[in-house]
This record gives sequence, structure tokens and C-alpha cells, in this order.
Amino acid sequence: VVRWEMRTRFFLRTAEFLWQEGHTAHATKDEAIEETEKMIHVYADFVENFMGIPVIKGIKTASERFAGADETYCIEALMQDGKALQAGTSHFLGQNFGKAFDVKFTNKEGKIEHAWGTSWGTSTRLIGGLIMTHSDDLGLVLPPSLAPIQVVIVPIFKGEDQLNQINEVAFAIQDKLKAKGIAVKYDNRTENKPGWKFAEYELKGVPIRIAMGARDLENQTVEIARRDNLTKEVQPLENIEVYIEELLKTIQKDIFAKALNYRDSHITAVDSYEEFKKVLEEKGGFISAHWDGTAEEEEQIKNETKATIRCIPLNNELEDGISLISGKPSQQRVIFAKSY
Repeated sequence: VVRWEMRTRFFLRTAEFLWQEGHTAHATKDEAIEETEKMIHVYADFVENFMGIPVIKGIKTASERFAGADETYCIEALMQDGKALQAGTSHFLGQNFGKAFDVKFTNKEGKIEHAWGTSWGTSTRLIGGLIMTHSDDLGLVLPPSLAPIQVVIVPIFKGEDQLNQINEVAFAIQDKLKAKGIAVKYDNRTENKPGWKFAEYELKGVPIRIAMGARDLENQTVEIARRDNLTKEVQPLENIEVYIEELLKTIQKDIFAKALNYRDSHITAVDSYEEFKKVLEEKGGFISAHWDGTAEEEEQIKNETKATIRCIPLNNELEDGISLISGKPSQQRVIFAKSY
């Protein structure tokens, strides 16, 4: 009896997932290429500036590109376990699909031509990428720009009188933050202890936690905890909404900077196949190496190491070198990695 199983990974490779996908048809090759390139930059902008995930923009090799495409553009991210994640693709389809599905138009000269096509998309695997890029053993770490709750206020009190006093100040803070467009929640539930709430919102990845107790009321201060670096500080109540607004911007930048530092420290240039295999097993991450441009060498490396060419970076610097296995001359390095 032969039993087949499909291995699933939440958000990354599952039986069902959601796509954001677009298709366009153009009158000229240049217009279609322009659209293809524009969309990979749109995806990169969203992933970097909203999700806080640094990416390498590039093109796929012939064996890795989308079937039927003349060129596949991609953005590649690096997860904390050293594996690459394809975070979005944009395909220049040439006239291949126009001819296959008989998509025609009348051009300016009155002649009938097949349309030039593009196709581009991302999916819910970006959620998996977000989790794996930023999170830690305590739970999620969410960038403020995407967090459904950006700030949570937790009261620390003994008895109903103290809670009522804190409520008055906390609701005022909440209103000031909402007026600035900040998504804030005041959790004054009485059935859970403050420590329980702290753990809950750490698990959910809420970027900022404000804690208020009786002593804070006396001192006109609050304790502010950052989810990204787990630091705490005491700040005055006066103009707290301005401070929080700026802190959210700082956290967004810091989350990206941390991920970028990890990514950049895990791009390793190698010049021999032995060094390639050593780095792949001991360090992981992206490996920058010369390749002779043949599908044969690409396939051999994939079979022997499970690493694939993730992309040929856009605007790649030209550099003379020798390919890893065949020893043939190469004019540029490409990016290898194990991937999901």
C-alpha cells in the first residue's frame, strides 16, 4: 500500500490559502514589462515599510520562473531560522498567454495583435513571514502599522475605588490616542489579574502596553512597555499622546532595522563549493556565489544541498569570478538559500 501525504505548514504551504492576484493585458512589450516591474516594487514597499520585513528584489532563473512566463520578478525574505521565503512575484508573460487563450486587440494601425500580459500576486504566506521574521518565545511581535491593537492600557488596582480613579484617567488617555488615529484598547476587566493581561497582550504582539496604578495616579505618570525589545520606562501623563505617537514610529523603524541587521549579517559570499556547503549547514541564510548560468549546475547544487537560486538581484553588481562546480567564468553572483 502506498500512502501519499501532503506536508502542510500554517500560512506557508497549506491545502487552502488566499491570494491577492492581478492580471493585466497591454498593447506593447514595453508597457507590460513596466507593469511587471512596477508591481514587484509595490510588493517590496508594502513588505518592507508596513510589515517591517527586508527583501531582496530580483529575477528568477529560467528553471525557477513561473511556467509560461518570459521573466519572473520576485522578492525574497529571510526568516529567523535561516531559510528564505518567497514573499511575492510578478511575471512578464510576453504574448504567451495571449496566444494560448486567443486574447487579441486592434492596434493603432488597425492591425489585430495578441496582447502582452502580466500576472502578479502574494498570498497569506505573508502572515507566516511576518510571524517568523519578528516574533519571539513570548509570542507575536507586530509592527505598529499592521497591529490591530497598537496600544493597550492595563490598570493595576486594589478595590473598586482605585479602579474608578484609574478609569477616569485611562479613558482620557484613550480618547487622546484615538483622536490621533491610534488603535487603542483599555482593558479594565476585573476577572483577570494584570500579570495575566500582560502575558496575553505580549502573546498577541501589541506594540505598546501602558500600565497605570495608584502610585502612577499620584505621580501623574504611566509605565510604558515596548513589545519589540521588552523595555519599560516611566513617562509623565502630560502630552502622553504625542510621546506614544512618536514611539510607534520608532518601533516601526526599529523592528525593520533589527530584521535588516539579521538579514545582512546572514548574507555570506563564498568562492568554493566546499565553503558553500559549510556555510549552508553551519550558518544558513543567503549565500552569494558565482554560477555558470546553466540549469545543469543549478540542478546539481539543488540535489546535493537542497539549496536553490532564490534570485539574481536587480541592479546586481558585475564581478568576474568562477562558478562553484564547473569552474566556468561568471560575471555576477546570485543568491542561494534553503527555502520554504
